[in-house]
Amino acid sequence: MTQMPSQLAQFLYLIAASCFILSLKGLSSPKTARLGNILGASGMAIALVVSLLSSRSYECAIIAIALGGVAGLLVAKRIKMTALPQLVAAFHSLVGIAAVLISWVTLRSPQLLNASSVQMRVEIGIEALIGAITFTGSILAFCKLQGLGKKLFIPNPNIVNATLSVICVLVLLVFSLSGVDFLFWILVPLSLALGVCLVLPIGGSDMPVVVSLLNSYSGWATAATGFTLGNYLLIITGALVGSSGAILSYIMCKNMNRSIFKVVFGQTAGQAGTLQGLSSIKNEKSAKIGTPEDAAFMLANASSVIIVPGYGMAVAQAQMSVFEIAELLRAREVKVRYAIHPVAGRMPGHMNVLLAEAKVPYEDVFELDDINGDFSLTDVTLVVGANDITNPAAYNDPQSPIFGMPILRVENSHTVLFVKRSLGTGYAGVDNELFYRENTMMVIGDARKVCEDIAKELK
Repeated sequence: MTQMPSQLAQFLYLIAASCFILSLKGLSSPKTARLGNILGASGMAIALVVSLLSSRSYECAIIAIALGGVAGLLVAKRIKMTALPQLVAAFHSLVGIAAVLISWVTLRSPQLLNASSVQMRVEIGIEALIGAITFTGSILAFCKLQGLGKKLFIPNPNIVNATLSVICVLVLLVFSLSGVDFLFWILVPLSLALGVCLVLPIGGSDMPVVVSLLNSYSGWATAATGFTLGNYLLIITGALVGSSGAILSYIMCKNMNRSIFKVVFGQTAGQAGTLQGLSSIKNEKSAKIGTPEDAAFMLANASSVIIVPGYGMAVAQAQMSVFEIAELLRAREVKVRYAIHPVAGRMPGHMNVLLAEAKVPYEDVFELDDINGDFSLTDVTLVVGANDITNPAAYNDPQSPIFGMPILRVENSHTVLFVKRSLGTGYAGVDNELFYRENTMMVIGDARKVCEDIAKELK
C-alpha cells in the first residue's frame, strides 16, 4: 500500500481540524452538545484514517489503533458517570507521557527531524517539560479525585514550586544551547517532580479548576509535539485544547471567586476556623431529621420548588427519580425548576449531562447567576446530594477553604430539604452549618431510594 500524498493528507487534516473547531462550538450549549460530540468524533476518525495511510509502518499503526480502540471501548462501557472527572485527569496523563516519549524518540533520531538544531532542541525541551508536568500532575489529580493521597503535603510549597520552576527553565535553556543530550534526562525528572509539587498543595474545592488547567497543559503539550513532528493537525488541535482549557480555567476561577495564580500555586485557606465553629454549632443544636413521607408532604403543598442536584445524586444515579418527582409536582401545578452550580459534581457540565440523560427540558435548568435571586421567593428547595455548593461558610467564614466561592443561596428558601447519606462533610472537608438551621430538614439515606419513596408518596 502506497503512502497518502502529503498535500492530500494536509488537506484532510484541515477538514479534521475544522470538525474539532465546530465541535467545541457545539459543546458550548446543551442543545447542540450532541452534534458537537458527533463532529468531534468525525474529526478524530478522519485524523486516524489519514495518520494510518500516511504511516511508514502500517502494521504498527493498525496495532496501535486497535489497542487504543479496544481500551477506549472498555472504558466507555465500564466507567461510571461519577468517575468522569477522574477519567478526564487520567486521559490528560496519557497525553503528557506521549509528549515525553515523542520528544525522547526525536532526540534519538536527529537524522529524521534535524534534532541537532537549536530550534528543534527548544521544541523537544518544551515538549518534554510540559508533557512531564501534565503526566504527573494528572496522575496526582486522579488520585485526589479518587480520594487517595489527601494527607500528603510538602513544606513551603510556593518556595519549592518557584525553585523547581526556575531550575527547569535553566536546564531547558542549557540543553537547547549546549547540545548535551544528557541534560534531557535531568530535565524530565525535574519536570515530573514539578508536576507533583504543583498539584499536591491544592485543596479539594479547587480540584475542578486543576483538571481544567491540566486539560490546557495537555493541549500545549500536543501543540509542542505538532511542532516537533511537523504535523499541522496536532498544532491546531493542541492550540484549541490549550487555549479553551485556559479560558475555561479562568471562567471557573471567576465563578468561584478564585485567583487562578493562587490555585496554580496551591494557596488555600486553612480549615481550623470552620471546623471549630461547626463543633460548637453541633454541640448547641441538632439537625431536624425527616422521612420521605414528610418531604413529600412539604413538596405537595408548595407552590414553587427548586431542585439542586449534586455529586450524591450522580453517585446514586437518582436523576430519573428526581425527574419523576418534578413531573408529579407539575401535575399538581407546582412550579419546578433546576439550579446548577458551575462545579457541581466536581466538573463543569456534570449535572447538565445527568439531567439531560433523564430528559429534563433545557429550559427548566438554570445556572447560579440566573436563579440565585429566586430562592427567597421559593417555598421548598430540594437539595439532592449537594453540600459544598450550598454551604454558607463560603461567605460567612473567612477561615474556610471555600470562602469566597459563589454558592447557591438555598438557605433563603422558606424550607430546605436535604437528601444525603449522612451529615458528613462535602468534598472540600467542610461541615455545612445549613444542616442545623431551623428551616432545614434532612432526609438521610441513599438518594435514589429516598427520591423513589418521595415519588411513591406523591402518587
